[in-house]
Amino acid sequence: MATHVEPAATSRAAIWEDFIDIFYAPGAVFRRRENGSFFVPLVVVTIVCGVLFYLNSGALQPVFDAEFDRQMSVAMRQNPNIPPEAVERIRGFGMRMQQIGMFVFIPLAIVGVGIATWLAGKLVDAKQTFRAAMVVAAYAYAPRILDMVLHGLQGLFLDPAQLDGRFRLSIGVGRFLDPDTVSPMLLAVVGRIDLITLWITVLIAIGICVTGRIPMRKAAIAAAIVWLVGALPLILGALRAM
Repeated sequence: MATHVEPAATSRAAIWEDFIDIFYAPGAVFRRRENGSFFVPLVVVTIVCGVLFYLNSGALQPVFDAEFDRQMSVAMRQNPNIPPEAVERIRGFGMRMQQIGMFVFIPLAIVGVGIATWLAGKLVDAKQTFRAAMVVAAYAYAPRILDMVLHGLQGLFLDPAQLDGRFRLSIGVGRFLDPDTVSPMLLAVVGRIDLITLWITVLIAIGICVTGRIPMRKAAIAAAIVWLVGALPLILGALRAM
C-alpha cells in the first residue's frame, strides 16, 4: 500500500517545494514534474533573478564599468572618432538595458538550454520528450538565484578595485585570471568552469537520466555537450574582442 501512497503525495507537492527540493533532491522534482508545464519555474527563476540583478546593479557598478570600458576599447580601435560624450550616453543606455534585459535574457537562456538538452539527449538515445527537456532546463537554472545573491554580497563587501570583470564574481577558475591580460578566448572557456555552471550541468545530467530513462553515464555525456554549447556565445564574443 505504501508504494502507492508515496507517489500520490509526491505528485501533489507544491511549486514552492520544488525550489527547495531542487537543491538536495533534484531527481524527485524531475520525476514529478516531467509531464508538467515549464512555464511556472521559468517565470519564477526569471523574476527572482531579474529583481536580484536590479537590486545588485549599484553594488556591481565597478564590474559593469570595467566590462564596458573593455568593449569600448575594442570599438575605439575600429572607430577612433567616437566622441567622449557619445561614449557616456552609450554607457548610461547600456546600464539601463542590462537592468531590463535580464528579464529577457533569462527566459531565452532557459529555452536555449532546454532545446540543447533535448537534442543532446537524442544523441545518447534518451527517451525524453521536448516538454520534459524544458522542465529540466527551467528547474536546473534555479542555482542562478543563489548566484545572484552571491554576486550582490561580493559587490557589497569586496574592494571595488577587485571587481574588474564579471568572472571575478564567479566561484571558479575565471575569478583568479586578470581580464586585462589574459586572452579573451581562454577566459571564455575557463570562465565556464565555475561552481554554479557546473551545478546546473549536474542538474541537467540528473534530469536527462530521470526523464530520458537512460544510465547516468550517458546522461553525463549529454550534459557535457550542453555545457560545450553554452560556451559558444562566450567564444564568439571573445573572437570579436580579439
